[in-house]
Amino acid sequence: MSVGELAAPFAISLPAVSKHLDVLERAGLIRRERDGRFLRCYLSSEPLDDASAFIDRYRSFWQGSLEQLAEYVEAARPRPAASRHSKGKK
Repeated sequence: MSVGELAAPFAISLPAVSKHLDVLERAGLIRRERDGRFLRCYLSSEPLDDASAFIDRYRSFWQGSLEQLAEYVEAARPRPAASRHSKGKK
């Protein structure tokens, strides 16, 4: 797609869209090529595949660690004392 076609659905300026595309290009997620008057953008999915593989490798580690942290926090949390007041008494 051209930059203009990519920008059309968004309520931001063309230069703002271009800045976002710069970030995506530096991350290797898109590549841009000149096509006459137009600058065409092409999606590059390989970096997303790399990120997905990285996340999958560490998912079980982080899930286990976060579950242990939650158990620790719950065990360390002070419990409220039960009320000893009778009904109707002040």
